[in-house]
Amino acid sequence: MGPRDRGEPERVVASNVRFEDYAGSAACAACHADVAEGFARSPMQRMTRDALSAEIRAPFTGTLRLGADVATMSRVGERRYVQIDAGGGSRLYRVTEVIGGRYREDYVGVRVSGRGARERLLSDPPTRLVLPVSWILADEEWRYKGYSVQVRERPALAAGPVWSRTCILCHNTAPYLASAYDDLARSRIRYQGSVPSNLLPRARRLRFEVRDEGALEDALAAETARLGAPDALERTSLDTLLRSAARATSDHFSREHLVELGIGCESCHGGAREHVDTPAVRPTYRPVSPMFDVTAEQGELTRAAEINHACARCHSVLFTRYPYTWEGGTRDGDPGGSTVNSGEARDFLLGGCARAMSCTTCHDPHAPDDPTRLAWLTTPAGNVTCTGCHGGLASDGALRAHSHHDPAGEGASCVGCHMPRKNAGLGYALTRYHRIGAPTDPVRVERDRPLECALCHPDATVEETVQTMERWWGRRYDRDRLRVLYGEDLTVSILEATLARGRPHEQTVAIERLGHTRDRRHLPALVEQLAHDYPLVRYYARASIERLAGARPPLDMSAPGAALREAGRAWLTQPRP
Repeated sequence: MGPRDRGEPERVVASNVRFEDYAGSAACAACHADVAEGFARSPMQRMTRDALSAEIRAPFTGTLRLGADVATMSRVGERRYVQIDAGGGSRLYRVTEVIGGRYREDYVGVRVSGRGARERLLSDPPTRLVLPVSWILADEEWRYKGYSVQVRERPALAAGPVWSRTCILCHNTAPYLASAYDDLARSRIRYQGSVPSNLLPRARRLRFEVRDEGALEDALAAETARLGAPDALERTSLDTLLRSAARATSDHFSREHLVELGIGCESCHGGAREHVDTPAVRPTYRPVSPMFDVTAEQGELTRAAEINHACARCHSVLFTRYPYTWEGGTRDGDPGGSTVNSGEARDFLLGGCARAMSCTTCHDPHAPDDPTRLAWLTTPAGNVTCTGCHGGLASDGALRAHSHHDPAGEGASCVGCHMPRKNAGLGYALTRYHRIGAPTDPVRVERDRPLECALCHPDATVEETVQTMERWWGRRYDRDRLRVLYGEDLTVSILEATLARGRPHEQTVAIERLGHTRDRRHLPALVEQLAHDYPLVRYYARASIERLAGARPPLDMSAPGAALREAGRAWLTQPRP
C-alpha cells in the first residue's frame, strides 16, 4: 500500500543531487522486483560492465589494421587483451570495462606487461584508457572505434582518451551535481560529462539559479574531498568555485567514485535515499536541492519535459568535431539536430511535442524495447500515439487530406513523415530523427539535403517533389536556395544530387537509401564513396553495395580510402550472376 492509498500527502525528496543522496539500484530492487528484473536485461543497465564478469560477445581473436599500425586481440581465461603495435613500439592493455552491447561493444583498459598469471600493471594507480577498437555485432567484425561518428580518416592507432575524463559520467551512475557545474555557473564551463543544457536553444533549456552559495560551497568541498582533492577549490567567486570543481572532477574522478557502474535507477530518477528510507517521500526526475532551483526557461516544467531532460543528460550527442547539424546548422553556431545515433533526446526537445510527450511514451527504459511495438508505432494504427493530442487527424478522411496518402498505407504514418529515418545508426542502417517536425518546413527543405520525401520516393526529382509539396500544402519554396543545394538543374534526382553535392551526413542518407532501390546502376557511384574522407560513410557505402549486388565485396575496410576504391572498382568489373 502506497501513501496515496493511505490518504497520506506525497512529498518529493528534498535533495537528489549529492553523492550522499544516492542509495544504489540494489536498494530499489527490494520493493520493485519486477522492474529490476526487466531492467537487468535492458541496454541501459548493460551500458558499462566489469570485463571480468560481463557477457562479452566479441571473440577477442584477430587483428585490426590502421595504416601500418596493428591491434591484436587475445584472451587468457576471462581476461581480454588488446596489443597495439604502432610507431615502432608495442603496448599491451587488459580490458577492464566493456561499454555497450546492443549494436557494438567498446572497451576500456589499463596498460600491462604479460598476460594471465604473468600480467603486471605498469602504473599505480592504473590509468583507464578508451581502447581504439570496437566490435560491430551485426557484421561480426572489428572496427576502429572513432569511426562510429563522422570523423576523418585517422593516421594511427593509439589508446586514449582517459576514460574518467570522457565517457564515465554519461555511461554510469554518478552524482548529478558533478554534471551540473557549467549550468550553475554564470559563464560557460566546458568539460566532459556536463549536463548539456547549453546545447539547446535558450527557450528550451533548464534554468539553474543558485539559492545558497554557502551550502553549494560546502557540497563542492565534500565532493572534491571524496575525490581525494580536498584543496582543489578556488573560492574567489561562484564561477571560479565551479570551474575549479569541474577541473577537480576531470582530474580525479574515477570508477571508485561512481554511485554504481553502469546506468542504474538513480541515473534517471535522481538520488533516492530519502525515498528508500521513507517510501512516502517520492523521487523525481527534476534535480532538487536547497542549494539551487531548477525551472524551465520558458513556461512550465511539465512532467514530460522533466523526463525528456533526464534522458537528454546523456542522449545529446554533439561532442565530435564534425561541424554540421540538421536544419543547415553548425555545432558551434545555432545548432540544429544531431546527425548520428545518441542525440535523440536533445533532438526531441527541439521539436514541438516535448512539453506534452516524453521519451517513455514510445520507449521502455526498464526493459529491452519490444521491436513489434516499435514497428507498430510506425504504422497508421500507431497514429493513436499522436491523435491523443491531434484529434482532428484521427479520421481516415482527415488523415487523407493531411497526408495526401492512402490513410491505410505506409505514407499515412505520422512517424514516417514527422520522424523520418535519416540519422546514422550504429549498424549501418538509418535511425529515426527525433526532432518532430514537418518535411514541408522551409528550414528543412531549403537548408538540408535530401528532401525528406525522397526517403520513400528515391526516384523523385527536386522540382517534381517541390511542386507537389507546394500544391498539396500551399507552401512556396525559394528555387535559388534549392539550386545552392542541388545545382542549377532542379530536374535531377534528389538522392543522386545529394550523393554528388551533399555534406557527409547527407551523403550517408543518400547512400543508405540508394542501397534499397535494387537498381544496380547506382553501384559505380557507391563504389566511388569507398574513398570518402569520412570512414563512416565508407561503411554505409559497403552495406549498400552489398544490398544491391547481393554479395559483400571482399574489402579490407582498414585500408586507406583510395585503395578501398580501387579494390571496389576491380570487384565491380568481375562477372556476377
